[in-house]
Amino acid sequence: MGFQADMRAAAVAMLEAYGTASSLKLQVYPARPRSIAPPTAFVDGLSETLANLQGSVNVAQRTVTANVIVLWTDDLDSKQAANQKDAFVDGFVAYVLSVPHQAGANTLIWPASIEDLPDFVPEWQPPAEQKTYYATRIELEGYAQG
Repeated sequence: MGFQADMRAAAVAMLEAYGTASSLKLQVYPARPRSIAPPTAFVDGLSETLANLQGSVNVAQRTVTANVIVLWTDDLDSKQAANQKDAFVDGFVAYVLSVPHQAGANTLIWPASIEDLPDFVPEWQPPAEQKTYYATRIELEGYAQG
C-alpha cells in the first residue's frame, strides 16, 4: 500500500484496538459513514504536505494527516458524553504514543491536535437525517521519507 492508505488503515486500526481495550462499543469507519449510531469514529479525510530534503527532488519528507472525527452523542448538554470524551481522548493519546510505527516500520505517527466540536453536523447526510452531535476532531500526523 502507499503511505496515505497506510495512514488511513493505521487510524482505523488504532481506533478499533483502543475502543476494544477500553470496552467502548465504538463504530469505526475508514471514511464518512452512511449511518451514525454514537459513539462513532471515522476518518473524515487525509491531507499531505511534502518537504524537499537535502536539496534533492528524490528525497522528500511526507507528512500525511488523518483527520479523525469521533461523534459522542446528539445530546449537546450531556455531562456523561463530555466525561466519556475526556477519558477516551486521554487514553487514546497515550495509546497512539505507544504505537508510533502503526503506519509502517519506517514511519512515525502521533496525535498532532485535538479539538472539541460541540455542534458538529454531518453535512453529507440527506437533510432529513442530519443531527447535531457533540464530537471531537483528532488529527493524526504521520511522517515518512520517500
